[in-house]
Amino acid sequence: MPYTNAVIHEIQRMGNIVPLNLARVANSDTTLDKYSIPKGTVIIPTLHSVLHDESMWETPQSFNPEHFLDQDGQFRKRDAFMPFSTGKRVCLGEQRARTELFLFFTSLLQRFTFSAPAGKQPSLEFRLGVIRSPKPYHLLVTPR
Repeated sequence: MPYTNAVIHEIQRMGNIVPLNLARVANSDTTLDKYSIPKGTVIIPTLHSVLHDESMWETPQSFNPEHFLDQDGQFRKRDAFMPFSTGKRVCLGEQRARTELFLFFTSLLQRFTFSAPAGKQPSLEFRLGVIRSPKPYHLLVTPR
C-alpha cells in the first residue's frame, strides 16, 4: 500500500489543478524574509512553484512516485507537498479527502485495468485557464 499512496500523492503533485490558488489579502503589515508586505496587499500564492521546485524534488517535471518513498519503500511525507494549500487557509476536509482518494483509487485499481491504446503514449500535457486541466486523451478501461 505505500506505493499506491505514493502514486496518489504524485498524481496530486503533478495534477495541481489550481496552480495559482486563490487570492489573499495581507491583514497586517508583514515581513517575509527580507520583503515587506503592507497591509491590504493582494497575495496570490503559487503552489505550482512549490510542487515543482527543483531544490525540493529530485525530478520535478516527471511523474515519479518514488518522490514519496524512502529507501525501504515506505511512504514518506514531504514538506513541499501541499495540494490542499497551507496555513490558516488549508482545506478543512483534507484528511477526509485523502482517505476518500485512497479508497476510490484502490477500488478502481482492484476492479479495472487501465492502459493506453496501442501505439499511443500517455502525456502529461495540460491546458491552462482558470484551472489547469489535462488535454483530451484516450484510455482503455477493462474489467478484471
